[in-house]
Amino acid sequence: MGNGRKQTALWLVFVEGAALSLGIYLLLTVLLLVLVEGMFLYSYTRSYYNSVQQTMYRRFSSVTGQLKVYTADTVYSAAANRSMALRRMVEQYSDKDKYEFMLLDSYGGVIASSSGTDADGIVNNLDFVQAQDAADGLGMAVYRTESGEVVMAACYLVPYAAEDVAAMRLVTSLTLVGAQIKNALAVSVVIAAVILAFTVMSGLYFIRSIVVPLGQVERTAASIARGELDVRLPVTGNEHDEVDRLRGTINQMAEGLEETEKMKNEFISSVSHELRTPLTSIRGWVETLRTLDDPADENYRKGLEIINNETGRLYNMVEELLDFSRLQNGRIRMDCRPLDLVAELTDAVLFCEARIQREGLVLSYTEPEEMIPVYADPDRLRQVFINIMDNAIKYSAPGGRITVKLWAGEYKAFAEIIDQGRGIPPEDLENVKTKFYKGSNSVRGSGIGLALVDSIMTALDGTMDIKSTLGRGTVVTLGLPLYHKA
Repeated sequence: MGNGRKQTALWLVFVEGAALSLGIYLLLTVLLLVLVEGMFLYSYTRSYYNSVQQTMYRRFSSVTGQLKVYTADTVYSAAANRSMALRRMVEQYSDKDKYEFMLLDSYGGVIASSSGTDADGIVNNLDFVQAQDAADGLGMAVYRTESGEVVMAACYLVPYAAEDVAAMRLVTSLTLVGAQIKNALAVSVVIAAVILAFTVMSGLYFIRSIVVPLGQVERTAASIARGELDVRLPVTGNEHDEVDRLRGTINQMAEGLEETEKMKNEFISSVSHELRTPLTSIRGWVETLRTLDDPADENYRKGLEIINNETGRLYNMVEELLDFSRLQNGRIRMDCRPLDLVAELTDAVLFCEARIQREGLVLSYTEPEEMIPVYADPDRLRQVFINIMDNAIKYSAPGGRITVKLWAGEYKAFAEIIDQGRGIPPEDLENVKTKFYKGSNSVRGSGIGLALVDSIMTALDGTMDIKSTLGRGTVVTLGLPLYHKA
């Protein structure tokens, strides 16, 4: 269940992270839109203003050119003539509907205006001040008049002496420009709104299609972590939907946990029964022995023998359970050393030989003449051999044959234990190495023998392969890497 809680915590973090990412995504989108909108409007406004400004500067150049032509003759080159020419140009200015043409004195005061009216209320001397400070004699200012109208004023210092005329000024309304800017603003706002709406809709789609299903997955994972292993998520079977594949994975995990939990409960029940049986026998014979005063009594000897056998059986079972627990938790240490596999297997065969004969079985084993070096823990290797042979004995009927073979390949050594017992059903074969699993054809025992053997062989960098035919027997092949001196 610890892994389930970790999974749940990870999913919770993921869902919360997804929601936070979506919020940040929307915030960044809004900020980006505001930034782009501002840059666009600034650039658009500056472009319009520069266009108007350049137009007025070109008109100054035209006026200056006309003035130069008009005063080219020395007769008319006097300052008074230039002043008179400029005043005439102001009076006859043809674009009065677009521009206000003014002449300024050296203090910035208005001498003459193309409208013939007083310029009070529309004059701001910022353009004149800028022109005085500029190397090219040009100045520009945008401001709001007393009437509230936004205007642009451009000023140009007269390059020739013209009595009291010091500068020319053009003033134009920016009302139309403002209208164009407002239109551009409206269009950009609409575009931004569309983009923002698309972003929000995509975010909502993301929430609906990913975050919400992941929230469902998280709740289901939390239920599994609480031990509710029967909960399942709806699956559409769409292979292109990552979330749907995730739901399928969660369901598989739940099914696996449910199956493991079922096997664990069955294992506990089986072990309890296996432990209770010898304990009951021991207790019964202890009570019997207490009533016997004569040690020479046949029942006295028989009772002690049964107590001794059942005690050994209990001890082996408890040791097997403890070894498996230590292996699963990584608390068992392998004391590996160079070994002769022939000697180790032969010792295990001799240990089991008497029992094989008692059970009415036939042992077939030919010890190889040459040693086969391997690097392993002798105690754990002996435990593996005895465990496999014990299974072969338990599942064989009297008169059956148990065959033990040993040979060396190019890189690995192999030990093979073959019995003619009842065999393993095909539906159980793939699970026999799973912890807590007891097949339909199993006999007494803890149910973790093969799982323990498999764990030991894995720790020794070895392999265990099981082949079986129901009613004909089982073949267990153990493989270990050959040892070569460095």
